[in-house]
Amino acid sequence: MDERPHSADVRIVEIDGSTGEGGGQIVRTSLSLSLVTGRPLRLTNIRARRDRPGLLRQHLTAVQAAARIGAAEVDGATPGSRALSFHPRALLAGHYHHAIGTAGSTTLVAQTVLPALLVADGESHVTIEGGTHNPMSPSFDFLQRAFAPQLARMGGELRVELERAGFFPAGGGRIRFDVRPGRLRGIELLDRGAVRGITAICLVAGLPEGIAEREAEVLRQKLDLRRDDVRVVTLPEGPGNVCTVDVHTDAGVQVFTGFGQPRIPAEKVAAGVVREVKAFLRAERAAVEPHLADQLLLPLALAGGGAFRTLRPSSHAETNARVIEAFLDVSIAMRQDGTTWVIEVEPRPKAA
Repeated sequence: MDERPHSADVRIVEIDGSTGEGGGQIVRTSLSLSLVTGRPLRLTNIRARRDRPGLLRQHLTAVQAAARIGAAEVDGATPGSRALSFHPRALLAGHYHHAIGTAGSTTLVAQTVLPALLVADGESHVTIEGGTHNPMSPSFDFLQRAFAPQLARMGGELRVELERAGFFPAGGGRIRFDVRPGRLRGIELLDRGAVRGITAICLVAGLPEGIAEREAEVLRQKLDLRRDDVRVVTLPEGPGNVCTVDVHTDAGVQVFTGFGQPRIPAEKVAAGVVREVKAFLRAERAAVEPHLADQLLLPLALAGGGAFRTLRPSSHAETNARVIEAFLDVSIAMRQDGTTWVIEVEPRPKAA
């Protein structure tokens, strides 16, 4: 067990949840860094810029998961709460099981606790039940094939397994991940290198296979892929549909995802993924697509530095950077360089 400093001994970090994009990312990053640093947290105006402000079910599960790992004292962890106090007392590696109870994103709950488990004093094994492929959230495929390999480059070992797929609104999915802590080191991803190949999976669960076949045909035509490059997969659980394209480069795998929705033609779902892939490929020096850029900021900050080249940063990334800077002695700079952006994480200069 890694004892945290007593809350009376360290300054409380106060975060206004209405700043920047004003969403759940502020909650998750703040909880992660409170666990890592041992600093107590006070969150106000939670998710103030959302149609349904305050804590929803998946955010509460993230709070509860963080509280267990941090043996934390928590006040305000109720549905709809717009303020939260979180005081971690320890950092506990171990076996954990969390059930969201809805189709809320399992990967977002994982995102909350993973940074702390990467610096804990032992291995951890975590199972989370809920949605595994959710619009507006990283998919399981992204976590497994894009994010986990970059963590491995940095010295953190993460093995991710999909035990059962779960789609919005039914949920019912389950993921498991095993974490072996390591000393994180910064990496630089400033050049994509060669594109080694493009592969895709069109998946339907509890829906007609023809939906996935139509998506697959769009991907083959618009990305000039061979038939064997695009797989059609059917699952009994569902209903749900997800269309995923992996771009394999020297800098790593970039995962692009489209989600089927009622009354949205399959061809339109696939075309949306194609647009994202082509935008990334046009920016020939970009090594990291924007969603992965969001996720790399925190581990690079924990490593003490690093840099990567991406497309225009999202509002999530910009907000995430400000929250990270509130907890850690790092500065995060984002500068445009032609058609790409360079994001640099560096130690903050010590005051004279």
